[in-house]
Amino acid sequence: MSEPLIHAIDVTRVIGGEVPATLIRNVDFAVQPGEFVAITGPSGSGKSSLLYLLGLLDVPTSGEVRVLGKPTLRMSENARADMRLASLGFVFQFHFLLPEFSSLENVMLPMRAAKRLSESQARMRAQDLLASLGLGDHSFKRPDQLSGGQRQRVAIARAMANDPSVILADEPTGNLDTASSDQVLAILRDLVDAKAADGRGRAVVVVTHDLALAGRADRRVHIVDGKVAPASIE
Repeated sequence: MSEPLIHAIDVTRVIGGEVPATLIRNVDFAVQPGEFVAITGPSGSGKSSLLYLLGLLDVPTSGEVRVLGKPTLRMSENARADMRLASLGFVFQFHFLLPEFSSLENVMLPMRAAKRLSESQARMRAQDLLASLGLGDHSFKRPDQLSGGQRQRVAIARAMANDPSVILADEPTGNLDTASSDQVLAILRDLVDAKAADGRGRAVVVVTHDLALAGRADRRVHIVDGKVAPASIE
């Protein structure tokens, strides 16, 4: 078996306060190239907390998350930010597009931050990504000129901007109607099934309550009270 793209090793996350709360307890699982993994569970079970740990947005209290085989626990925040930018893409329930920017400019933002492409190359890639998601005619529209489904597709294009190895999505269909949800689901599935530009398999990890979305995943990880439920990794 190939090296996992992300590997959570006995990860626990505790937040302080007068009564400390354990959000994630001793979770251990790996995400392989070419996988679509759904993280499910009741509200408040720790699904999003786990996704934030996998995406290096939070740091575990104990255990470690490895990304592309690299230990991250002792990385500086700048190093973690660089790894997020280069290797991970994020899609959230709310699109978080910058309202004053066009679709094209929103998709270009991660490429400008990474500084791997010239401005003209970044613009061309952003246009290609939008076109591939059926948004070629909407490149110069601002978010308030788009439907909810279109805004979420722009957010997916932005997540793909730097050709990440893993897309992490938190309830990406939560605010969409059925038709738009089906379209976003098909796009996420295609991202897994298509090979990345360098020939490596890509993975998608989705936190969801959507049974249709979870049913399209290659396996489901069910979280209850911050722990992986027995026999839930299928």
